[in-house]
Amino acid sequence: MTPEGKVKARVKKILDERGVYYFMPATGGYGRSGIPDFICCYNGVFMAIECKAGKGDLTALQTRELTRIHAAGGEAVVVRETSMDNFINFLGSFK
Repeated sequence: MTPEGKVKARVKKILDERGVYYFMPATGGYGRSGIPDFICCYNGVFMAIECKAGKGDLTALQTRELTRIHAAGGEAVVVRETSMDNFINFLGSFK
């Protein structure tokens, strides 16, 4: 499993434990480039999650999509292996 795959697996576990509705959009030719790894709804809040490992940077397309989600009133976050506690606290703010 890649380092980013490990981050995604941990995020899935956290989302499942909290009963968050989510899906992972398929990309690769048919989807729109830059869409976040997870699209979620939690306690009535639309949120998107982009997972990154190490010092991986967002692409310009990923930044554009996260910005558009914020502008539309949704929540969009980047989660790294070093920010899992922050991510859990973020989810806790929507109880």
